[in-house]
Amino acid sequence: MYTSLASAIVIGVNGRGITVEVDITSGIPLINVVGLPDSAIRESVERVRSAIRNSNYQFPLERITINLAPADMKKEGTGLDLAIAAGILKASKQINCELSQSLVVGELSLDGHIRPVHGILAMLEYAKSAGINKIILPHVNSFEASLISGLLLCPITNLREIENINYVSSEELLASHQKGRNQASTTRVHRQDIDISDVVGQQEAKRALLIAAAGRHNIIVAGPPGVGKTMLMRRLPSIMPPLQEAEALEVTKIYSVAGKLPTQTSAFLTAPPFRSPHHSISVGGLIGGGSIPKPGEVTLSHHGVLFLDELPEFSRQVLELLRQPMEEHTVTISRARSHVTFPASFLLAASYNPCPCGFYGFEREGQNCSCTQAMIHRYRAKLSGPLLDRIDLQIDVARPTSLVHSKDDLAMTSEQMRNLVQQAVTLQQQRYRRYAFNYNSELTTQGIKQLVKLPKEAHELIENAFQTLGMSMRGYDRIIKIARTIADLAGCIDVQLEHVAEAIQYRKLDIQLHL
Repeated sequence: MYTSLASAIVIGVNGRGITVEVDITSGIPLINVVGLPDSAIRESVERVRSAIRNSNYQFPLERITINLAPADMKKEGTGLDLAIAAGILKASKQINCELSQSLVVGELSLDGHIRPVHGILAMLEYAKSAGINKIILPHVNSFEASLISGLLLCPITNLREIENINYVSSEELLASHQKGRNQASTTRVHRQDIDISDVVGQQEAKRALLIAAAGRHNIIVAGPPGVGKTMLMRRLPSIMPPLQEAEALEVTKIYSVAGKLPTQTSAFLTAPPFRSPHHSISVGGLIGGGSIPKPGEVTLSHHGVLFLDELPEFSRQVLELLRQPMEEHTVTISRARSHVTFPASFLLAASYNPCPCGFYGFEREGQNCSCTQAMIHRYRAKLSGPLLDRIDLQIDVARPTSLVHSKDDLAMTSEQMRNLVQQAVTLQQQRYRRYAFNYNSELTTQGIKQLVKLPKEAHELIENAFQTLGMSMRGYDRIIKIARTIADLAGCIDVQLEHVAEAIQYRKLDIQLHL
């Protein structure tokens, strides 16, 4: 007896359809799984056998062939367990439910309970695009699945429930989870114990962070130890507004695929992600990799912040690989059989000491730099010109004075800065509503010519800075992008001279190289 069911796997961050074919014929009891399965899928035979028996069904003592089509695509994971078990039960006529128009996904435990799977959002997006609107899935994944509208969902907790399929619309299921989702959104958007006002002084650095958050500009901060570089950067997400619905859905999908989404709670990620990998991270850990590629830190930072503390401590190979995703907002990993493209639209935030001891250029009594010029050169050599040129905002921070505590009472809070950022973001979204981007940092050279108007004196100032500082054309464009964001924060329709003048001051590395 033959039967087939629709299921799905995840490749990259996208779902791919898999047809599970089961054929049971007379012969010596034997199970063959074909169609490029990985070890987890080959092992599923034993899980399925135990789950069927412990669910009070009979496991057929015949020759069973299971084909996973298309046969030329490598399959991995445990999400096909439920489809394989249902196919065996259907082919052996132990269940009579209609499954031909449904997508079946789920992992089986030995006692027949259905365990959650990673990447359910990606699978359901595939199902919707393929015209499959009936989904049988683990109950634990039900909230995540309800985020995709227009589907009929049947969450189940054990294998026996597949006999009594009861579909519920995703909208109705979402409504039942709505209270939990609202609670999750409220508690996950911004941490209440972290605020930008915690940082004493550093008004220039806070201003730069405000601009970075408003226009999604990359930022790097240099300074001696103990001035608050890391503290500032860790508060950057607190001044960024919540993700839009489409962005939140995309981020939630990525974290689901990576297995970093808590499935036991109503987790809908509305806060911009913040990732801070250790400097010992590998190329695969940062960019993504594996025989079947998995997302790395640049993808987990999508629509959020990738913070690299002590930038020169990272290997040069790792840092140089950032250049392509910083420009293209995607990263492509190629393998012999296929290639996978991951989204990687992140705001790079970095910090570093000016030298190995940390005090070069910031000497004070008892804290003089002890590094030789050769040591400083080797330390900074990891930061290549092309990489630094892609970082819009480049600033120095010095140690605050002893008087700053009494003068900092009027410093803005994260909420106040977040409101300013939201106003600037709204202006950008209105301006770019007909384009495929939302932020000033994403402007191309052609886009700058079409969408950014500069007065004559502002043009002259940029031309003078370009010639005096020996900037690259990329640096020239970045000044205009920063100036456009400063104008948005000020609520100005057009960029003015003072906006350009301020933007030039944030290209500290260009300025220092030509002093």
